[in-house]
Amino acid sequence: MLIRILGSAAGGGFPQWNCNCAGCQATRRGEKGVHQRTQSSLAVRGTLGDWFLVNASPDVRQQLERLRDGTPTSIRSSPIAGVLLSDGEIDHTAGLMILRESSKPLNIYGTDTVKQALTEGFSLLRVLKDYCGVEWSVIEPGSAVSLGSNGESSLEVEAFLLPGTPPKYMRSSSPAEGNWVVGFTFSDRVSGGVLTYAPALAEFTPAILERFESSDCILVDGTFWQNDELVKLGMSTRTALAMGHLPLSGADGSLSRLSQLSCSRKIFTHINNTNPILIDHSPERQKVEAAGIEVGYDGLTIEL
Repeated sequence: MLIRILGSAAGGGFPQWNCNCAGCQATRRGEKGVHQRTQSSLAVRGTLGDWFLVNASPDVRQQLERLRDGTPTSIRSSPIAGVLLSDGEIDHTAGLMILRESSKPLNIYGTDTVKQALTEGFSLLRVLKDYCGVEWSVIEPGSAVSLGSNGESSLEVEAFLLPGTPPKYMRSSSPAEGNWVVGFTFSDRVSGGVLTYAPALAEFTPAILERFESSDCILVDGTFWQNDELVKLGMSTRTALAMGHLPLSGADGSLSRLSQLSCSRKIFTHINNTNPILIDHSPERQKVEAAGIEVGYDGLTIEL
């Protein structure tokens, strides 16, 4: 199995267009050890078969260029066989508008709840119907699904439910309960490699910890360093936990919990522009690396 991080930043990217925090300013100045990042997205390919995109960020056009290899055999081609959606957030779905130029219907995998959001709220599926069209495959948390068709891919994926709320555009019309956010565990039937991807994570449950321990590699929510990170900066009145993201620091933070896991590779992704771990030489980055955890970056490729 091959995994490629296409985008490692949270919504808005790094630097964010309207942000003047220390990290964004350092990036604009071109300081050493601070690198631009696009918005959270992943690509996975089995030993057999094509790439699958996990979440279609607004930066999808330049991200998909990272997947092109070999000589094209036709004037129109796609580097991906399908798209998996972990939620209906704009940061993870707006890129579908770019993919409207597909020469055939888009293969999209997601829960019924995400399909509802993209039909009734952010009506992307209605728009795409009149362009390339969509073939939607429902993923139910707890059930494994073979990706692709006719055995052309060696990948299986199992969605697992994560605590989460509806996207902002659905909150006035939908109940808070539902399969609004899922993570994905990918298994390669040929290599035996197992990857778990959770770009949003509000808490560690025994089931999630067991899933992480059973994986060869985990890519985990690294959005905020502190729970009150945005509050202290005057950017928001909401904490990290209120947004559905467990902060890294603190006794019960994700850094402490992940450092105790024995899986081979642990990598933070979906990192907000305000998080100091984005700066290579920061004390916070050094703490992460000392705990045996990596900070993901755009283009990082993993083989399992």
